Amino acid sequence: MKSISRVLLLGLILGLIVSCGQKSAEETGTTTTSAEKKSYQWKMVTTWPKNLPGLGTAPENLARLVNRMSNGRLQIKVYGAGEIVPAMEVFNAVSSGTVEIGHGAAYYWKGKVPAAQFFTAVPFGLTAQEMNGWLYYGGGMELWRELYAKYNLVPLAGGSTGVQMAGWFNKEINSLEDIQGLKMRIPGMGGEVFQRAGGSAVNIPGGEIFTSLQTGVIDATEWVGPYNDLAFGFHQAAKYYYYPGWQEPGPILEVIVNKEAFEQLPDDLKAIVEVACEAVNNNMLAEYTARNNAALKELIENHGVQLRRLPDDVLMELSRISREVVAEVADTDPLARKIFDSFKAFEKDVIAYHEISERAWVNARAAALESDD
Repeated sequence: MKSISRVLLLGLILGLIVSCGQKSAEETGTTTTSAEKKSYQWKMVTTWPKNLPGLGTAPENLARLVNRMSNGRLQIKVYGAGEIVPAMEVFNAVSSGTVEIGHGAAYYWKGKVPAAQFFTAVPFGLTAQEMNGWLYYGGGMELWRELYAKYNLVPLAGGSTGVQMAGWFNKEINSLEDIQGLKMRIPGMGGEVFQRAGGSAVNIPGGEIFTSLQTGVIDATEWVGPYNDLAFGFHQAAKYYYYPGWQEPGPILEVIVNKEAFEQLPDDLKAIVEVACEAVNNNMLAEYTARNNAALKELIENHGVQLRRLPDDVLMELSRISREVVAEVADTDPLARKIFDSFKAFEKDVIAYHEISERAWVNARAAALESDD
C-alpha cells in the first residue's frame, strides 16, 4: 500500500509541475502553436526579366529577407516574366491563387482596375518621397487595400526607381509636331496622355522592348532610367535620350499577395512580409539614386548618347492633357474618386511644403555651386 501511495503522490506532483509549467508559458507568451511551427513555401511571379538590375533583383532581395527573418518558416521562390506566367498575367495569377505572391507595377492592370494607376505613377504627380508619404501616412495604403480587396489581393509597396527619364527616341523632339504619329512604348496614364498628344502608345513588357525598338515596331520607348536602360542596351537602338520623366515622377512598384494565402500566415509571418516589403521599397530607391548617375555618364561618354531636354511647350501641353486624363480616371467609379481626392489633397499640401524645403534647398544649392564656379 505504501508503494502505491508513493506512486500516486509522485504522479500528483508531476501533474502539478506540468500544469504550472504550462501556466507559466501561457503567462509569458512563450507557447508555440502548430501554426507557428508550420513552414510555408510560396511562389512569386514578376513582370520583370529574371535578375534584371534593380527591378528584377528587388523580388529576390524580398525572398531572401523573408527567409532569413522567418528562420526558413516562409520560403519564397522567385520566377521571372514568362517562367510560370507571362509578364502581364501576374495580377490574375496571384488573384486566382495560382501563385501566392507577385511583383510588378499597378498601372499594368489599368484595363481591369483603372484606379490602380494612382498607385504607380501620376503624370506630373508625386515624387517617390512624396508617394511614400501618401501611402504610409496619408491614407494611400488603406485605399489601395480597399481597391484590391475584391480581387482577393493584399497590396504592398515594393520599390521605387525615383524620377524616371522621358525616354529614348530615334529622332529629335523639337516641337509637338515631332510627336505626331510616333509609336512609343509607354504604359499607364502617361500612355493615354501621349496618345492624345498625337502619338501612338504601345504597352509591351520590358523583355520585348529592345527588339521592338531595334526592328522599328516602335519609334521610341520609356523604360526606367540610365541604370536599367544601360543594362537593356537601348543606346544601340536609339541615340536621343530625353528628360524629364513627366510620365513617372516617382513610380512605386507593388508586391501583391493572395489574400487567402496571407491570412493563413500566423501574425509574426504577416509582419515579416510587411516589414520586408518596406525594406525593399526603401532599398530600391537608394540603389537607383546611387547607380543612375554613373550609368548616365557611361551612356554619354562611352556610347555617344545625346541627352536632350523636352521643349517647354511640349511639356506644357503634356501637362494640360495629363490633368484631363487623371480627372477622367477619377470618374470611373466612386472609389476611384475617393482615391483621387485623397491623392490631390496630399499633393496640394506636400507641394506647398516642398516649395520652402526640398525645392528651395535644391535651388539654393544650384546657386551656390554656380557662384563657386
